[in-house]
Amino acid sequence: MTRVRERDIELPDGRTLHVYDSGPQKRYPVVWQHGTPNIGAPPKPLMRAAKKLGLRWVSFDRPAYGGSTRHEGRTVGSIAADVAALADALELESFAVMGHSGGGPHGLACAAALPERVSAVVSVAGLAPFDADGLDWFDGMGPTSTAALRSAQEGAGRKRRHEEESADAPIDFTARDWATLAGRWGWLTEVAAAGVAKGLDGIIDDDLAYVTPWGVDLSTITAPVLLLHGSDDQVVPASHSRWLADALPGCEHWTLPGEAHLSVLPADEHGAEDALRWLAERTGR
Repeated sequence: MTRVRERDIELPDGRTLHVYDSGPQKRYPVVWQHGTPNIGAPPKPLMRAAKKLGLRWVSFDRPAYGGSTRHEGRTVGSIAADVAALADALELESFAVMGHSGGGPHGLACAAALPERVSAVVSVAGLAPFDADGLDWFDGMGPTSTAALRSAQEGAGRKRRHEEESADAPIDFTARDWATLAGRWGWLTEVAAAGVAKGLDGIIDDDLAYVTPWGVDLSTITAPVLLLHGSDDQVVPASHSRWLADALPGCEHWTLPGEAHLSVLPADEHGAEDALRWLAERTGR
């Protein structure tokens, strides 16, 4: 079993960032960007695959999640500075990035803001920018996800009230998503429970960031990019990855027919393990 070491690092502005490192240092680092509202523990279902590929998971709790200090007003793009500080603390000259759901945009933002350090990036079921030209951002999104993000458009106060009043709202998962949680990717329920254990600040700040400008220019990305999405995703519609594919010439785009927000992860062909192999190939593993 891979041992995950945890530590806190102090950021330049005095905040604390809680970091996870699966080591050893001889393996090539992949920074995991977690979804909303999870903590940043590295993906347990992908630990064995990473080890076989010579990869090392490094990850962190985004501000206000787990052991990381809140950063009010943060943007999707501002997370790149936290990742740079993490990389400095762990002495990582370069690294790949992989994110699922809300972690997808944060991974792309790192590739845009840190081109000299990010070697490749995978976005799984990730959002496109809210101001994406020509994209009907909410089209195909389920009612619960739509309501949550619409409330964020109205500001932090309205978003907090929404979260307090809608704790029992049904999640926009398909039957295949629920079946996924019954298997090894049930790990996601553990990190989601831990993500809200400290309160609502993390999910509030995430959703506010998703519906405001990211603060990075995606056209500056030079690293190889893979976009992976299920065609039936009702949390983040597949149209988001289609828009990103058009905006990022040269990227690879895998759409999995019949899969959805979670079921895309364990897919036998072109699922998360294949995406991890794609990363390994682009980093010379």
